[in-house]
Amino acid sequence: MEKFDENLWKGQSRRSFLKTTAATLATTSVGLGTAYSMVPNMTSKNSILKVGLIGCGGRGTGAAVQALNADPDVEITAMGDIFEDRLLKSYNALIEEYPERVKVDSSRQFLGFDSYQKVIDSGVDVVLLAAPPYARPHHLAAAVKAGKHVFAEKPVAVDAPGVRSIIDSAKIAKEKNLSLVSGFCFRHNTPNQAAFGRILDGQCGDIRSVSTYRYGGELWSFPRKPEWTDMEYMLRNWYYYDWMSGDFIVEVAVHSLDMMAWALGDRVPVKAIGIGGRQKRVDPIFGNIYDHFAIEYEYEDDVKGYHFTRQHTGCPSRNTVEVFGSDGYAYLQMYKEWRITGKNPWSYEGEMNVMHQAEQDALFAAIRKNEPINDGVWMANSTMLGIIGRMVGYSGREITWEEAMNSEIEIGPKYDDYSMDLKWDAGKIPVPGVTKVI
Repeated sequence: MEKFDENLWKGQSRRSFLKTTAATLATTSVGLGTAYSMVPNMTSKNSILKVGLIGCGGRGTGAAVQALNADPDVEITAMGDIFEDRLLKSYNALIEEYPERVKVDSSRQFLGFDSYQKVIDSGVDVVLLAAPPYARPHHLAAAVKAGKHVFAEKPVAVDAPGVRSIIDSAKIAKEKNLSLVSGFCFRHNTPNQAAFGRILDGQCGDIRSVSTYRYGGELWSFPRKPEWTDMEYMLRNWYYYDWMSGDFIVEVAVHSLDMMAWALGDRVPVKAIGIGGRQKRVDPIFGNIYDHFAIEYEYEDDVKGYHFTRQHTGCPSRNTVEVFGSDGYAYLQMYKEWRITGKNPWSYEGEMNVMHQAEQDALFAAIRKNEPINDGVWMANSTMLGIIGRMVGYSGREITWEEAMNSEIEIGPKYDDYSMDLKWDAGKIPVPGVTKVI
C-alpha cells in the first residue's frame, strides 16, 4: 500500500420501504418498475448483468432498486450481510417488487463477515458495496481483485490507511478496465451539475473561499436486546462509533466536503484546523462520536474552505454551499435554490432528477458502452477531507494533509478479526489536547 439508514424502513411495509428508499434525498421520484433508463448505443444490450449486493440495509436496498431501474437486463443474483434479519427484509422487499429479476435463492443468500467474498465469488458481474464504512476498503480490494465492476457507497474509509487502500484499489480497477462509481450522489444532481459547471468555468472568477453547512437532527438507534453480544450491539449501532462510521463528519457531512472539493477542482488542502465536541448528544447510546464540528481548510494561494456541521434535534436544519469569487458569489441550497450573483448572474430553473438513480444509470451505461468510469481517487480524497476534519477536531491541533494521509493509525480492528464475540473497547469520547490522531 502506498503512503500518502435503517430507520427509513422501521415499521414500514416492504413496498413503502422500497419507494421511500429509492427516492431518498430527492424531490421527485420515478416508478420502481417502469421508466427504465435506456442508454443509446449500448453494447451487449440483451446480455444479463448479474449484480451482487453487499450490505442489505436501507441504502444497499435502495442501490439495488436503482440498479434494476438503470437497465432492463440487470438481475440481482446474490446478497450478503452480517445479519440475517436485515438480509431477509431486503430480499423480501426486492422480490415483492421484482419477482422476475431478483434471483437470489437461499444458496446465494450469504451471512457473516465473509459474506462479501461469497457474493463476489458467486458469478456476479457487478457488486454494490453498501456495508458500513469500516468495511469499504477491504470489500473494494476484494472486488477489483476479482475483476468486478463496483458501486461504492460513500464514505469509502474511516482512516488514512483505509483511504490509501482505496487509492490502490482504484489503480487496479483502472488497469483492469473496470468501472468504479462513487456514492457521492450530489455530483449526479442536475441542478448541482449546472451550478458547479458554471463555477468551474469561471463565472464566479477566481475562487477565494468556499463555505459549507450541514445542520440536521439525530438519526436512528437500536435498543439493546438481551441476546446481543457487545460487538453485535455496536455493529447494529455502527453509526455512533468512530471506528465503524468515521464519526458523522465522515459518514454524513462528507457530502458537503465533497461539494467543497468539487468547487475547487478536486485539489486537496495544505492543512486544516478546527474544533468539535459533544454537547447535546451525550447519552451512552450515541457511542463515542461528536455532535458538532467547525473546520477550516487552507489551500494553496491562501484559498480557504470552511465547514460547519452539527446534529442537534430541535435546531434549524441547513444544507448549503457558498462560493466566494473575484467576480461573483454562488449560493446553493440543496433541493431548493441555485444561483450566482455578480458579473455573470444566473439561477437554475430546470428539472430536479433523482440523483441516487442517476449514479446507477451512469454505472450501467458505462459498463454497456465499455467506457469505464473511475471515481476512485477523488472519492478517496473527499472522504479524507472528513477524516482530517475529525482528526483536527478530536486533537485540537493543526494537521497538514501530508501528515494526515501518512498516518499509520487504524482506528478499528483488522477486518479479518471481526466476529460477534470480538472484544473491542467501544472507544472513549475524544478530548482535544489529549487524543492522539497521528
